[in-house]
Amino acid sequence: MSLLSAKGISAGYGNRTVINDISFDIEAGELVGIVGSNGCGKTTLLKSVCNNLAHSGSCVIDDITVEKSSAKDIAAVCSYIPQKSGINIDISVLDVVLMGYNPHLGFLEYPNKDMKEKAMNVLQQVGLSGFEDRNFLSLSEGQKQLCVLARAIVSDCKVFLMDEPESALDFSVRYKILDFLKEMLEVNKKSALVTLHDISLALNYCDKLLLVNNGTVEAIAEPKKDDLSSLEEKLGKLFGKVSLREVADSKGKKSLVMIRES
Repeated sequence: MSLLSAKGISAGYGNRTVINDISFDIEAGELVGIVGSNGCGKTTLLKSVCNNLAHSGSCVIDDITVEKSSAKDIAAVCSYIPQKSGINIDISVLDVVLMGYNPHLGFLEYPNKDMKEKAMNVLQQVGLSGFEDRNFLSLSEGQKQLCVLARAIVSDCKVFLMDEPESALDFSVRYKILDFLKEMLEVNKKSALVTLHDISLALNYCDKLLLVNNGTVEAIAEPKKDDLSSLEEKLGKLFGKVSLREVADSKGKKSLVMIRES
């Protein structure tokens, strides 16, 4: 059974429709990428899935129909990580991470000792060990992104919605974080829907790619299952004529590289 099932999602702003009749399913353990040009509707789709934006159609996450659920109930099963954190007050890094427990706490209930220990462990896992007492606002944009990711992880939700998580990260860090995210999803049978600009990351980490153009899904690619010619055809709907090549690192691990043909 799918952890996330979206059917006929359409949304926009004012009288302008941005995405139209989008449907897809995500299984437990899957990392699914949304790929497309600026303005194609990637962020609009993420906001619709977690009911942060009014839309038509329906989305079910872990048996919860988001259109019929409260914000707290949605937050218990789904964590949305925007490009910008939205945090503009002085608050410690640890307190930001502890916010991830809010959907599971009662009125005036505070995180307990075990929760704080888990938060510290997750900060270490994302590379922010020793930052727990730092002011969140003093962090770089990349460090803020890592902190908000840690907040999502401690929430123990089933589905992560992430808007360009790699955009503010250094080259080596973005690969490290996606390695960590991929392993975490597989081990814990969680899922993630992620918008990505870096096509190399998308091809080599995602189980499926929603290829979005002008507000619709032109094709759904599966980099680990589709043969190269099929992948090239699907990607060509967005990028024009492209070629894919397999390359290997010094240890023999293979990765896909896309080249746009002139």
